[in-house]
Amino acid sequence: MTEILAVALITLLAVISPGADFAMVVRNSYLYGRPSGLLAATGVAAGVLVHVTYTMLGVGLLIASSTALFTAIKLAGAAYLVYIGVRTFLDRGDLTVDLGEKRSLSGLEALRTGFLTNVLNPKTTLFVVSTFTQVVGPDTALWQQAGYGLFMSLAHFGWFGLVALFFSHSHLRTAMLRRQKALNRTIGSVLVGLGVTLGLAR
Repeated sequence: MTEILAVALITLLAVISPGADFAMVVRNSYLYGRPSGLLAATGVAAGVLVHVTYTMLGVGLLIASSTALFTAIKLAGAAYLVYIGVRTFLDRGDLTVDLGEKRSLSGLEALRTGFLTNVLNPKTTLFVVSTFTQVVGPDTALWQQAGYGLFMSLAHFGWFGLVALFFSHSHLRTAMLRRQKALNRTIGSVLVGLGVTLGLAR
């Protein structure tokens, strides 16, 4: 039960933390309309599965070959959560969304932009690797690991689908961006606390 709660909390914080994926979905939704935003959100969710797949394979091999090395990487993952939490808390800059380009966007292009944004996003890479190294152990069944990965992907689709719906309306876009700093402070504080807790846990 503790594992499930940890995955849920880390995923929630990672998903709602503004980043390249957020800016891209906002841009597609605002410029090209709701369908393009939702397709971009679908691409973001699919990109998460790429990270989950190679992480599951890597973590499994790591556990089998060296428990000490796995423990070291687990501690590094906890340290990363603290680091990203501090950075998020201290971030005072406003999120920049480029709204200059007005050309049409096909469904395939919208899907591809979301997919490539998350496949090439270091934040997503580190989030997935850190989460798996914190919660996956020698006794964690493969189906359970796959369930964690599927939850991460669906959480991304759910959040960014909502972002696409909201940011199709300019008034909501402006209101959410104005609250970005408060959101960053809250997310940062929780990530630091979670990283310290996981790092000290046995």
